[in-house]
Amino acid sequence: MRNALRACSRPEPWKRGPVIAALALLLGLLLLLHATITDYAGLGSLVENVLPWLGLFIPVLLAAAVWRRSLSAVTALVLPIVVWTTLFGGLLHDKSHPGGDLTVATHNVGAANPDPTGTARTLASSNADLLALEELTSQATPLYEKTLAPKYPYHAIRGTVGLWSKLPLSGTRTIDIMNYGPLAATKSAAAKLPDNRALHTTVTTPNGPLAVYVAHLGSVRLMPRKGFWTASRNIGAAALSRAITTEPNPRVLLLADLNGTWDDRAFTDLRTHLNSTQQTSGTGFGFTWPAPFPMARIDQILYRGLTAHHSWTLPGTGSDHLPVAARLSWS
Repeated sequence: MRNALRACSRPEPWKRGPVIAALALLLGLLLLLHATITDYAGLGSLVENVLPWLGLFIPVLLAAAVWRRSLSAVTALVLPIVVWTTLFGGLLHDKSHPGGDLTVATHNVGAANPDPTGTARTLASSNADLLALEELTSQATPLYEKTLAPKYPYHAIRGTVGLWSKLPLSGTRTIDIMNYGPLAATKSAAAKLPDNRALHTTVTTPNGPLAVYVAHLGSVRLMPRKGFWTASRNIGAAALSRAITTEPNPRVLLLADLNGTWDDRAFTDLRTHLNSTQQTSGTGFGFTWPAPFPMARIDQILYRGLTAHHSWTLPGTGSDHLPVAARLSWS
């Protein structure tokens, strides 16, 4: 009799764990409606840069729901599971396929890289036809030029970015990505960056000309009074989008350190004009930063008018980024 009364006094499985159920629903709504989150103090951008990692809360909440024997919480978890799988499930399987006649790579080599020569050798061993480097310094650039010269007879450097190529280059010019229209006024003078952080060049290939952009967008920072500060990065993203929108060549490559993930709202316009090799031909998330324990894919190989066959990360160097490579062919 006592056991029966105790059982009756316990909450039913559907009534248990209301807090866990509420948290599960909030997680699902956060994943589903992330684009509607205000970007005040960079909040929306910050959420979108960590979006895949929000999935880690799912097993935590599931364990709590099982422990509490809460059917309502388990049911509520269906929402975040479905949304996360819809957003990122496609990245988990291998999308590579044979073929491709152009291999490209890009790497933020790091201004503080202690071994530029070793980094150059590692990159050269990838046998990339096109090799983009970002964050070049005046001290390290001659070492990259000397080490890469045997494999790459053509190269172009503009400020802190450069492109090494096995194929002829022409029409190289600087793209000003730091002073774009009205957005430039939002950039703090204290955070002023050099204007020569992006270039455009044309690569002569057996299949015709290929427009190549190399860029290193401004950094993002967590600042006490400004939150997630993204002004310089956003200015660069808008400038790149404008340049690529007006690019007459139907075949375009963008090799870049975007200082943001492809889900970031700053790249909405770029996503309408370019595809990501990692999204279309990679395996997994392909995180590149920070190199010791990569948590975000901020280094990108983006394209249009081509077909991506395979995308992968290269071995680490002395940089705090991992290099990325891709194999493509003419559509």
